[in-house]
Amino acid sequence: MVDVRIERLARILVKYSIKAKKGQEIIISSPPGGTPLALEVQREVLDSGAHPFMMPLLDGAVEGFFEHASKSQLGYASPIKKFIFENADGLIGIRAAVNTRSMSNVPPEKMRLNTAAATEIRQILSSRTAKKEFNWVGLIYPTSAQAQEASMSLGEYEDFVFSACLADKKDPIAEWEKVARNQDRMIRRFKNVKELHFLGLDTDLKMSIKGRGWNNCCGLRNMPDGEIFTSPVENSVNGHIRFTYPSIYLGREVEDISLEFRKGKVVKTSAGKGDGLLKSLVKVDAGAQRLGEVAIGTNNGIKRFTRSILFDEKIAGTIHMALGRGDMAIGSKNMSALHWDMIKDMKKGGEILADGETVYKNGKWLG
Repeated sequence: MVDVRIERLARILVKYSIKAKKGQEIIISSPPGGTPLALEVQREVLDSGAHPFMMPLLDGAVEGFFEHASKSQLGYASPIKKFIFENADGLIGIRAAVNTRSMSNVPPEKMRLNTAAATEIRQILSSRTAKKEFNWVGLIYPTSAQAQEASMSLGEYEDFVFSACLADKKDPIAEWEKVARNQDRMIRRFKNVKELHFLGLDTDLKMSIKGRGWNNCCGLRNMPDGEIFTSPVENSVNGHIRFTYPSIYLGREVEDISLEFRKGKVVKTSAGKGDGLLKSLVKVDAGAQRLGEVAIGTNNGIKRFTRSILFDEKIAGTIHMALGRGDMAIGSKNMSALHWDMIKDMKKGGEILADGETVYKNGKWLG
């Protein structure tokens, strides 16, 4: 018998997140560990009248690729994959790791080459999403490996994941619609704001957001969700920031990241751990040296760091910023193969000023 929470989660993904419609082609991507959810998602897609296209991922395939691929293979962009993403209507991407550290020993240069190779497909997806031609959502299905990473038992982690996704509620779609309304009120506070100023531990960073919109992240792209974000004007970011949580890229952990910006571009980087990877990834392309996203976490249900960016970037009382690709739908012009989120705790002395007025302090909204 299928856990009712899995059934509810599948319903959220298909009927709320991507809103599958009759006749559409929906990609369902999952490794073996996510099979129970992938099958329920397939059923929901069929019930909606859409066509599921199953794209299974084999455990060990990614690390095997990086181990054996030549330089030309690392930099190869598949025209078949390009065709799929040019023609599909939606994607539900399930992650279910059996080893969260399987990429730990991959050389940074190999990662850089492969990330750069994905540039065109990233641009296609960004453009089609902005035009509302393509809907996608990504999520994590609980596995023992991820439970260990989060320092929980599998049962505890399952409860944590399903609760964070609101799949433990009788009407989870109504709950996510409530989240959307609450975050709309937050976004209205930034209407007509031209400049953001972030202050905190080893942080003094200013940027223009003139002409940029805000995105209400309420379960339509990530599951779980709970953030609002904008995209800074590309050449406007000035100052420095220190990120207090570890940042993980393809299983590689980078700790105590500090970045310094001048006229929008990273001019200095340092990390207490993983400094080589950090310096390599900011060289992926020109866009990787600029911020594509600035966000505020709002999910009060996620109370602990789990070493999974999908959950950790949503923690209420934190902000996060992403080097690389921005969201074209809200006005970003920063294109990059990279999109790397980095998280900062704001609960002790953190402050956000909007056009000089403090609107957020010590991890809480004012007023």
